[in-house]
Amino acid sequence: MANIVAIVGRPNVGKSTLFNRLTEQRQAIMDNQSGVTRDRHYGTAEWNGVYFTVIDTGGYVVGSEDVFEESIREQVEIAIQESTVLLFMVDTQTGITGLDEDFANVLRRSKKPVYIVANKAESAERSQGAAEFYSLGLGDPYAISSMTGSGTGDLLDEVVKHFQGPGVEDPDAGVPKIAILGRPNVGKSSFLNVLTGQERSIVTDIAGTTRDAINTRYKAYGKDFILTDTAGIRRKARVQDNIEFYSTLRSIKAMEESDVCIVMLDATRGLEAQDMNIIGQAVKAKKGVVIMVNKWDAVEKDHRTADVLRKEMIQRMMPIDYVPIIFASVHEKQRIFQVMEKAMEVYQNRGKKVTTSKLNDALQPDIEKFPPPSLKGKMIRIKYMLQVPTPSPTFVFFCNLPQYVQESYQRFLENRIREHFDFTGVPLTLFFRQK
Repeated sequence: MANIVAIVGRPNVGKSTLFNRLTEQRQAIMDNQSGVTRDRHYGTAEWNGVYFTVIDTGGYVVGSEDVFEESIREQVEIAIQESTVLLFMVDTQTGITGLDEDFANVLRRSKKPVYIVANKAESAERSQGAAEFYSLGLGDPYAISSMTGSGTGDLLDEVVKHFQGPGVEDPDAGVPKIAILGRPNVGKSSFLNVLTGQERSIVTDIAGTTRDAINTRYKAYGKDFILTDTAGIRRKARVQDNIEFYSTLRSIKAMEESDVCIVMLDATRGLEAQDMNIIGQAVKAKKGVVIMVNKWDAVEKDHRTADVLRKEMIQRMMPIDYVPIIFASVHEKQRIFQVMEKAMEVYQNRGKKVTTSKLNDALQPDIEKFPPPSLKGKMIRIKYMLQVPTPSPTFVFFCNLPQYVQESYQRFLENRIREHFDFTGVPLTLFFRQK
């Protein structure tokens, strides 16, 4: 059984700060505003050689004005069911509130080991104030400061006693990472929920519901990969507040950490400038790319519409003409598994290695037939080529005058490589070196 710790409590007691401290990364967005975290968030932590998963949850509220209240509560309840140990966070600054008392009753019903974590105990006075939380009837409160880390050691010493084994250092090592990117409200979270068959991300009609990048391990139909649902990426000028700014940064970070990006577009709006920007960023970062045109059910079409639209999109994206485009509908569950099949195919292409002999046998006849055009009266001779071991496919061409190889010829060579070896969805890098 996995070692899982869930951090739960009402809003703004410092759950995400503790989560970031335990996982030693700034994964969860923190802000003084209440209710920043909405979906549950996973990270890996280690204490005294024991590895465990930490879940950060949204603040548990009842009867608030927040439209996300019920969804957040459901996410918290799922986290409670999944976990081995619960850290119930309270705030020494404000003391016990009615919400804390109600939530303590919910945790008692879970029959899981619960530790009361009295946060914001930066001073001796506040540490002593932690004693009032005894009245919640869940055992000794641990006075800590998730900002400075004081008191967390004693707490973790107790927590790890409940685990059955040392756990796995990095349970996700070597697993394909697929990020779902796109503008706000194109259906990224709904797509993730349909694939995983559970409400993994909160979905509403409000653009910008997802704020953090949410990782989900997907194991089904003989597949195993990590899906990351990200916040919608807007143009800089449209970013309204701090939280949205950090959300966009997290989305870009998720893209950089992924192997393949599924870029989602809205069929009713077509390929817009911001979509082009997202695709361009993914290609620049040398990631595999699959374009998913969602809401295809909402478009009036005949048998030619898809082909016409595909041609128009490729025309606009030139020279990025190697990216697969799939017309799908999350709402109607139409072609969504085809999107994942394609993403895995692109992942395989990105890791493809072509032997030097195969590469030379395929390309030398093309180069002899169409040699590089001479420049300033100098003849350019390409002697041989090889693929170098890098995360994305990179080829080196050895020639006498590398500085004179023109861009149009580089594109010709790239097209020849693509024709001989299937690199659908993957950007290629070509270097020219002196022999």
